[in-house]
Amino acid sequence: MTTLAELDGLVKRYGDATVVDCLRLTVPEGAVFGLLGPNGAGKTTSIKVLLGLARASAGHVELLGEVPGSPGFPAALRQVGSLIEGPALFARASARDNLRIEAAARRLAAPDARIDEMLELVGLAHRADSPAGSFSLGMRQRLGLAIALLASPRLVVLDEPTNGLDPAGIVEIRELIRELPARGTTVLVSSHLLAEVQLMCDRAAILHHGRRGDGRPGRAAGEPRGLHHRGCDRAADAQHGWRRDGGASLCSGPRQRAGGDPVRG
Repeated sequence: MTTLAELDGLVKRYGDATVVDCLRLTVPEGAVFGLLGPNGAGKTTSIKVLLGLARASAGHVELLGEVPGSPGFPAALRQVGSLIEGPALFARASARDNLRIEAAARRLAAPDARIDEMLELVGLAHRADSPAGSFSLGMRQRLGLAIALLASPRLVVLDEPTNGLDPAGIVEIRELIRELPARGTTVLVSSHLLAEVQLMCDRAAILHHGRRGDGRPGRAAGEPRGLHHRGCDRAADAQHGWRRDGGASLCSGPRQRAGGDPVRG
């Protein structure tokens, strides 16, 4: 199984504050991987480090086999779409022109037919010629998603993509995200909504105060239960009585566990 994104023992500090602490996760190709946690859990920070927008304090980071700062990292980034903390849009430009500007900035071969396809995909075809400044928060999110998918990326990273959407819009975007692996795009999506992650994702990891949800460094997604990661604090594990045989279940249905493993039965 090909790994498209990996965080291994990621630590991120701002001054004396540790925002992400020994985080491990692996995003396999073809998955919809959820990063679940409340506001302030470290989801967006982890995503920023993965995309090279912030520097790790410690740990190993790989994106499409490349390490941030390496000569091959820019080429890897060109195969990744992202929507982080809301889209950056040109308010006076139409939805269609925002996509044209993005294509020109990234030197993408995106004819009008492709742009119209993306607008149709996210439900904005009827507002293609409206200025982005007139859009609601949910419509802006939809346009940001269209921009993220414009280049047919191998991996798309979405930070709270259903933010601002009404219930019908949440269902539409959820269904779209579920379909992306069939189109050749793997998804890493963050959310603070447990129900959405349950319905949307194949695999998931729970973050709480910058750590995996059971309070200890967790297993990488798909790793057999009972293994313990290198670089974690074994003494702390023993002191707090943390088990080596896995964490809590994310849901009772047949979708996934908190450690990132698909549930098999």
